[in-house]
Amino acid sequence: MAEASRTLLFCNGTLKQGHQNHFLMQDLIRKKDANFLGPYVIHQSHPLVIGPHGIPYLINHPGCGHRVKGELYPVSAQGLVRVDELEGTSIGHYERLPIQVCEEGKDSVLVAAQGYFAHRSFGEKLWERKGKVGLAEFGDKEGKEDGAPGSGSILHDIASFITSDD
Repeated sequence: MAEASRTLLFCNGTLKQGHQNHFLMQDLIRKKDANFLGPYVIHQSHPLVIGPHGIPYLINHPGCGHRVKGELYPVSAQGLVRVDELEGTSIGHYERLPIQVCEEGKDSVLVAAQGYFAHRSFGEKLWERKGKVGLAEFGDKEGKEDGAPGSGSILHDIASFITSDD
């Protein structure tokens, strides 16, 4: 019997190996709802910034920022539901959008994938608030702040961060 269709998911933040939400990808792999393909990079540059609580946000602003590094996973439909839930797609925290990626060092072979971007309601403002300076990779030193929202709502904390003067 043929394996059900899977979505190629580009993970560039806390879902990556060694980061706080990778437990979910490990569980999906254990349950055969995902597998690790390896390190990939976004074909066209996009901003990657760190927002409140050390949370990384890829901004849907092609042509700015860097060719962000991440990992690629084929994920089943039921696995995707779990990742969407963790990423808060239903509440407007992230949105899953198409993105072209390529295996590191193999720029000539493009792969159509999907990735999680800061929701359009605040992504551009967050990029501006960060001085239009971003990262090429969410690494070991980023995201070490407490991941728990101070107000009880990450969206409220993002709105406060975007409008603050400090």
